[in-house]
Formats: sequence, structure tokens, C-alpha cells
Amino acid sequence: MIYIGTAGFSYQDWKGAFYPEGMDKKHMLEYYSARFPVVEVNSTWHALPSPRSILSMARRTAPGFRFIIKAYKGLTHAYEDNDGDFERFREILRPMEDNGKLACVLAQFPWGFKNNQANRDYLRLFRERLPGQDMVVEFRNEGWVTDDTLDLLRELRLGFCCVDEPRLKGLVKPHVLLAGDIGYVRFHGRNYETWWDRKRESWERYDYLYSEEELAEWVPGLLELDEKAERTYAIFNNHYRGKAPRNAAMLASMLPSERVVPLGGGGAQAPLFADE
Repeated sequence: MIYIGTAGFSYQDWKGAFYPEGMDKKHMLEYYSARFPVVEVNSTWHALPSPRSILSMARRTAPGFRFIIKAYKGLTHAYEDNDGDFERFREILRPMEDNGKLACVLAQFPWGFKNNQANRDYLRLFRERLPGQDMVVEFRNEGWVTDDTLDLLRELRLGFCCVDEPRLKGLVKPHVLLAGDIGYVRFHGRNYETWWDRKRESWERYDYLYSEEELAEWVPGLLELDEKAERTYAIFNNHYRGKAPRNAAMLASMLPSERVVPLGGGGAQAPLFADE
């Protein structure tokens, strides 16, 4: 089955587009989880929350809802003296695991994390420090897209994250690849002009609305992943002003209903968007 959701949910600029205009931030998770079956928690990359706050998120959602937890930047962007970061990250995973809400861990490595022996060894260490979790790796550098990489990921029981992002030199192209039980596609948008421009605000990279034609390019690939994987996640990171949930709903409507975990809890009458 294909789970469709977004990268993050707690955005003030989604009010009036996805959330009702006056919605209190503390009610956003309940609203979101009544409409989508999965969310990728990106805030855990920036800072590690308390296990208590993670437990609260798990308890405030229905039994079938799932969380993807993004690995803390101290694990994916710093490669020495981070034993303590791994220990704290394991602590925040436990409430999700104990409540049956953890879909997987997403480990996103930066463009500068290149395919060399030292970094391949670090992937082994990464798995040793998080031995029991389902985990997917996102590479930002095209140099990792090799048969040897897929063999290594399979050996370490790490999934491969397919991406849709600008077709720029060195960035990962839109491959449809599977390395394990989990299929995963992240949609970042195709903002060629703003991707590397450090003079722009970070949100400008993700200010992009996919067209139906662009999403249709991924339908065969997602169905292929779904045929082979135990489960597949399609996550939209083009979050600015509620574009991610718009495109998530659009993609769901383009796939065979029997292959998609239903939006709206499988029959909820509430509209997906605040302006409907």
C-alpha cells in the first residue's frame, strides 16, 4: 500500500489554505491526522524534542496513523563525537515504537556527504547505533546512485529514498529504486533558480506547486515500488503555503484507490482543505 503525506504539519502559513484561518497550533496534528495517514516529522532534524512531547504526538492520533521521524542533524551532518546524539535520538523513538506509531526513520545526508570509503563506513556505524529501526536513507549527491550502494543498503537493511527535485548537476535524479522492504519518494519541488541561491530565504526552495502532468510522471514508478515493497511512502516537502497537502491529495486521486491508504481516515466526511 502507498501512504501519502507531507513533510511536517505545523506551519502557520497553512492557515487559510489547509487549516482553518483561526486554528490554534496545538490542534494542527489532530486536524492533519484526520485527513492524511502519515506525516514526516522534520523538526527532529533541527532539535531533539523531549520524549514526553513525542509521546503526546503518538497519543493524539488514531491507531492507524504513522510517523516518519527524521534523524537529527547531529547524526547525518556531523560524523564524530556524536554518541550522545544517537542515544538521545533513540530515546525519542521509543514512545513512537511503544505505541506502534513509528513508520520508519529518515536519514537525509547532505550533498557534501559523498560516496567514499569513509562515508560508507559511517553508514555501517549509523546502522550499528540504530540497529532495530526501519530506516530509509536520502542522498543528495548523485554519486551514490550505483549498484554497489544498493548492495550496501540491502546488506545494512536501509531503504533508498527516491527524490523529485531540480535536475541540477550533482543532485540526485528521479530514479525509481528499491533497497529493502520500504519504498520511499520525497517531492521537494523543482525550483531551479532558488535551490543553490544562498541569498534567498530557505522556504523559497520549497515554494513550488506540482502540476498534474508532473505528478503523472511518478505514477508508474510508485506503482512499481508498491508491487515490490512491503509499503511505500510518498511525502511532499514543497510545504510553502499549503502546497504540499494540495499535491498530496492530487497524487492520491491519480493512483488506483485500492493501492492507496485512504485519505480522510477511509471515509471521513470532513473536507481535506479549509476552503472547501
